[in-house]
Amino acid sequence: MSIRLRDLIKAVRACKTAAEEREVIAKESAALREAFREQDQSYRHRNVAKLMYIHMLGYPTHFGQMETLKLIAGSGFPEKRMGYLGLMILLDERQEVLMLVTNSLKMDLNNTKNMYIVGLALTGDVLTCGHISAEMARDLAPDVEKLMDCPAPYIRKKAALCALRVIKKVPELLEQFVDKTAELLNDRNQAVVLSGVTLMLQILELDPSVVDKYRPTVPSLCRILRSLLQAGVSPEHDIGGITNPFLQVKLLRLLRLLGRGHAESSDAMSDILAQVASNIEGSRNAGNAILYECVQTIMGIESIGGLRVLAINILGRFLSNKDNNIRYVALNTLAKVVSVDTQAVQRHRATIVECVKDADVSIRRRALELVYSLVNEANIRTLTRELLDYLAVSDAEFKPDLTAKICMLIQRFAPDRRWYFDQLIAVMMQAGAYVKDEVARAMLVHLTNTPDLQAYATRAFYRALVANVDGAAPTLLHTAVWVIGEYGEMLLPSMGGPLLEGEPQLAVSDTEVVSLLETVVRRHRSEPAAVEHALTAAMKLTARLPAQVGRLKTLIARFTTCTQLDVQTRRVGPGSWSCEYGKVFSHERIRPQLLERMPALDEAEYLRSNNLEGPASAPGSASVSSGGARRTNGVSTGGSATAATGAAPAAKPAATGTDLLGGLDVLGESPVGMVNAGAAASPSIVAWQQHGLVITFSLAKHATNPAITEILAMTTNNNLTEVTDYTLQVAVPKFMQIKLEPASGTVLPPRGGGGVSQKIYVNNSQHGVKQLVMRLRITFTSAGGHAHEELAEVANFPPGF
Repeated sequence: MSIRLRDLIKAVRACKTAAEEREVIAKESAALREAFREQDQSYRHRNVAKLMYIHMLGYPTHFGQMETLKLIAGSGFPEKRMGYLGLMILLDERQEVLMLVTNSLKMDLNNTKNMYIVGLALTGDVLTCGHISAEMARDLAPDVEKLMDCPAPYIRKKAALCALRVIKKVPELLEQFVDKTAELLNDRNQAVVLSGVTLMLQILELDPSVVDKYRPTVPSLCRILRSLLQAGVSPEHDIGGITNPFLQVKLLRLLRLLGRGHAESSDAMSDILAQVASNIEGSRNAGNAILYECVQTIMGIESIGGLRVLAINILGRFLSNKDNNIRYVALNTLAKVVSVDTQAVQRHRATIVECVKDADVSIRRRALELVYSLVNEANIRTLTRELLDYLAVSDAEFKPDLTAKICMLIQRFAPDRRWYFDQLIAVMMQAGAYVKDEVARAMLVHLTNTPDLQAYATRAFYRALVANVDGAAPTLLHTAVWVIGEYGEMLLPSMGGPLLEGEPQLAVSDTEVVSLLETVVRRHRSEPAAVEHALTAAMKLTARLPAQVGRLKTLIARFTTCTQLDVQTRRVGPGSWSCEYGKVFSHERIRPQLLERMPALDEAEYLRSNNLEGPASAPGSASVSSGGARRTNGVSTGGSATAATGAAPAAKPAATGTDLLGGLDVLGESPVGMVNAGAAASPSIVAWQQHGLVITFSLAKHATNPAITEILAMTTNNNLTEVTDYTLQVAVPKFMQIKLEPASGTVLPPRGGGGVSQKIYVNNSQHGVKQLVMRLRITFTSAGGHAHEELAEVANFPPGF
């Protein structure tokens, strides 16, 4: 015999093992089957209740599904209530027997004697239409629509919620509920209005085109929201001193959808939004929820500037809240609206920076992203200083993200080159292990293009390396050694010029410079990369510190027999470099030319190809070529000339420095993709011809960009005597950009002895509108020591160039 539900629950709880529980459930399931066969109607609702309990424990209950349908078909309220509850729990869309309940539901929906039975049917309809068949939703939709006009608020509310489930299940039924939904906004019952607003939001989500039909309801929505701001208007809906916050939140969401992209509707709701933002108290969660939705609505519509400032000030108050969730929401929202009104968000910059130091890692990360959005040229100095202070004490797991963000800010918004170098060196000293190689490479590109700060940067790196020679991170160590190798002689007071304003005193001898390299090699002998950079720097310094050549040669010779296992498995290493460098000393006549400085890279092209941002050019960092034109960031501006000095091709010692410059080939090779290797024979023109010299241009177009022209300039000497000190410089109009590769030499041999070649790349931004044109400046020394300087204009380019 079946036991009572209470006794069944006690029996299950008393089971000590899963096997005991299965035995109890099996006995009760057998008793329930027997009761169902006997058609005992007096206990049917109790048996279905036990069936639902068994179902919730995870045991099969399919044998009792028909009993649920019989309860729904009954006439008593208790039986129907249990039947609809069983319908929601025991049946789903996969059960074919569910179709049998449709007729009972329709009968109950049309019950005119007991509105509570209608409510039961709507409740069952609400929950079943969310996950039951679409056919059932279509069959019941007309009855649901009719009940939305029922005199009882209780039924209207449930009918609206049921309609929401119907349109979610079958979106094509949406049209028949559009007008009925708008009528619910005029209802005096707040529960009905809430259901209507919820249904309206769902309709707009499914079909945004309906927004035009609902925009005329904006005044009604504003009126409802204004009434809710009055204290005591509906005590039964009061929560924490706020009237019906759920309805206020839904109203604000609906206004946001109706005002988006529509100025007239936005103006109509501006006053009430200002009232909500000013009058709602944010001391409790209910008030904060309303204020948050109000902010979202203000920022989502066509609101005026003053209203946006009010909204952002609310978010600023959220940032001062002790609740981490509220602060996170504020940061998240500010990150979305910072592009809309950056100036208003800037007022809360100090509070946002404080959030970067929060104990909660999620808040720290969101605050850091927001700080990055707020930085501009005006506040970069202040924000960078604050972030560097925090970098020194931040957690290890947070340093990588923070370091990357600081480097990005410095690169993008640096007000001048000196500040740029200072800050990146500071970052390398504090968190060099997390500074990416691309940052160091970009800095060196800028340094090679800023002659007036090379001495200053070399002294700064020297100080940093001396202070951190033992624990220096690889990025700082390699970069500092590279710079000292390139510009080491500038450390000497006689070579580096006067100290800049505010720069600390530094008295360094050539002996101390070499001693620092020896220290680096000794302290970091187990790090091949560090030794390789030190050997390259030592080799470079043999051409810059003549008095220390013997000592530097000894330092290099130490590694000719290097036996490191790592070196054996690599193409190059300290041992191989040391041997190669040692051979250079046997060619003393050309050693100074081999060890010339790394030629300056084209900054704009390098940064563009590596997706990097460059610092602003300082007033003193622009260099002027001998052609009298100004050069900024490596890109010719306004008819400028970009000069190639005609330096001899660098040998392996100079090329090793390209590790820090990202492996870029700066020795005369054309950039990848610049030349169409498969093109037909290039057209040629004679660009200039005087004094026995002839300059011929061979022209070629870029494979995919016709605006880019590659020119191979070949200069030959038809005289019987040698021409020396030859240079070619080029200037173009301001709408063009130009890049010159280093020339193959500076000496033009006599007739028949060859010539000097040089590659030129021109990007014509007005290709097809204006023809390519350029000016040349040629300097050379002829026989007898006579110096020449010639100017010429080239305008005879073929059509298409």
